[in-house]
Amino acid sequence: MAKILVVEDDPALQKQLEEFMRFEKHTVEAVGDGADAAHRLLISKYDLVILDWNLPGMTGPEVLKSMRGSGCATPVLMLTGKGNIADKTEGFDSGADDYLTKPFDLKEVGLRAKALLRRPQAMLTGTIDIGGISLDPHAHKVFLDGAEIQMLPKEFALLEFLMRHPGQIFSQEALLESVWKSESESSIHTVYVHVRNLRKKLSQDGKPHIIKTVHNMGYKLELD
Repeated sequence: MAKILVVEDDPALQKQLEEFMRFEKHTVEAVGDGADAAHRLLISKYDLVILDWNLPGMTGPEVLKSMRGSGCATPVLMLTGKGNIADKTEGFDSGADDYLTKPFDLKEVGLRAKALLRRPQAMLTGTIDIGGISLDPHAHKVFLDGAEIQMLPKEFALLEFLMRHPGQIFSQEALLESVWKSESESSIHTVYVHVRNLRKKLSQDGKPHIIKTVHNMGYKLELD
């Protein structure tokens, strides 16, 4: 099961894509505005983006350039009515991984999505190292000064998210949305508990916690 962002401003087509991907057992978020999509891509992690070309707020290529510029390597399937070579070239140059011209069969979208979802492990960046903490997203392991630290799955997911966005402040709501999106029983208290547990596990004698609380704003991962 993958987490997919569908960005399509045609309500009928957006609903069809959303329902089809959910039928394929994926978790789906759907928006119809390019600026909204760009914001979500900054604060949330997705396994695949299905992106329309013509959007209000920001065009599809503009959203693509924004996400690639921020270092986001999530695979993108571009949807568009533009079928000539020049337009396809612009789409790929903006960072698209695949291109599907309207009208299309939903089964074709499903096949393209499956192909793109097989890529991420090879496309992800390698080990992330910050302040003595080393996180390996492939092996799903965390090391502190060379010693492995045992992590629960959500603790690992939360730490990975923060380490991929060092210095950025995230509210408890934003972290809940990004890490626990598909789990309706989760709450703000869930985020608090996981941050507390991470701090205990990553505590280093004489050093301040790497996960800092920003008063009235949320949390950020930062070194002094």
